[in-house]
Amino acid sequence: MKGLLVFLSIYLTATGIVAQKLVPQKPRILISTDIGGTDPDDNQSMAHLLMYADRFQLEGLISSPSYGKGSIAEILRMIDLYEKDLPKLKKHTKGYPSPEFLRSITKQGRHGSAPYKGYLSATEGSNWIIKSAKKKSGQPVWVLVWGGLDDVAQALHDAPEIQSKLRVYWIGGPNKKWGANSYSYIASNFPKLHLIEVNSSYYGFFSKSDLLDEINPSNYYEKHIRGAGELGKDFKNYYQGEIKMGDTPSLLYMMDGNPENPTKASWGGQFTTISQSPRVIFDRSTTLSDTVAFCTLVEFHFKGPEISISKDSACFWMETSYKDHVQKWPGYYLGQGNYGLKYVPKQAETISYRFSSMIVGIALSPGQLVVTNTWPGKKNPMDFRLGDYWYTDKPELNLYEGKIQGGKTVHRWRNDVLNDWAKRWEWLK
Repeated sequence: MKGLLVFLSIYLTATGIVAQKLVPQKPRILISTDIGGTDPDDNQSMAHLLMYADRFQLEGLISSPSYGKGSIAEILRMIDLYEKDLPKLKKHTKGYPSPEFLRSITKQGRHGSAPYKGYLSATEGSNWIIKSAKKKSGQPVWVLVWGGLDDVAQALHDAPEIQSKLRVYWIGGPNKKWGANSYSYIASNFPKLHLIEVNSSYYGFFSKSDLLDEINPSNYYEKHIRGAGELGKDFKNYYQGEIKMGDTPSLLYMMDGNPENPTKASWGGQFTTISQSPRVIFDRSTTLSDTVAFCTLVEFHFKGPEISISKDSACFWMETSYKDHVQKWPGYYLGQGNYGLKYVPKQAETISYRFSSMIVGIALSPGQLVVTNTWPGKKNPMDFRLGDYWYTDKPELNLYEGKIQGGKTVHRWRNDVLNDWAKRWEWLK
């Protein structure tokens, strides 16, 4: 029997199927969120964060809507709900922060994405990241990014010395698509940053395996959330109560084991180091013979007339179709008749696009681009060269959840996570 137990222990450890492990000490975390924007799953993740706030040293709640109309007001509204539920939560465990404290660390970050160069000017949010990073502490501060990296890029630009004090867990994918410029700035100038770039694994928490943006339905709301306090009542407003919470794996990562080791199996995924981040540059419109990996930084560089507008000004657009509408991606004037645009495809597909511009003398042809389903794909000389602490989704085929690279490293824990959360929902009933 003893030998069997030893064998099982070794097997489970080797395959990553191990129980939740205690975090060595309460981690310092700062949330950067586009809550209140076009995707309400941030509200769901915020509810999860507040209900587990006793498990963290919260450093900041920053509104960083690189796209959409998110603002600090939505974070404050969620804190108001938390305040009403707090007496019930405190009956069961200690360590919950006061609503007053949470309001004091809630800051407004950038509205809209950074321009071509990847940064613009300091915000209340970017300054708060710097302040948190410079605190005297034996721990780094983990910035959990649920949207674009714009405020992180701004903070690093304004105070590059904080690089060694930061750890970043970033929900990339579509957020990388909307924040290509800030990502490019960080990868170019801060390759030694400790960053977990999660472009696909997080989909394993909520997606149907063959449809990335389709939520896998359940009866979790009716079974566990209905009637559970103000946060539970509010939860029904997002996807009719169906569980998405695409940003929650960042929190789960900070709740399970030692976050300093991203290669371990954890509730928030399991990751591998990469030495290069894919980047390709075209001086023409692409065709079906051009292929890139999903989440590759694709740059278009064009020559055109010299015009009298400021460098880094948006002056032309790339238009792509998404479901039943058109998405527009800004291109910029770089000076001396040079024009540039950065674009990131979020999933495997064939993309058709066209350019639009009001500039006389610049004619850009429509194009197509084939996107493959393996990140980061083949290396090429234009890639960003990264340091030793840049991590991303594991590429092994046996860890795909349907089409989702690394999806099983998160999906395998979903029931454990939701069962654990169900206990806290009961506290609110």
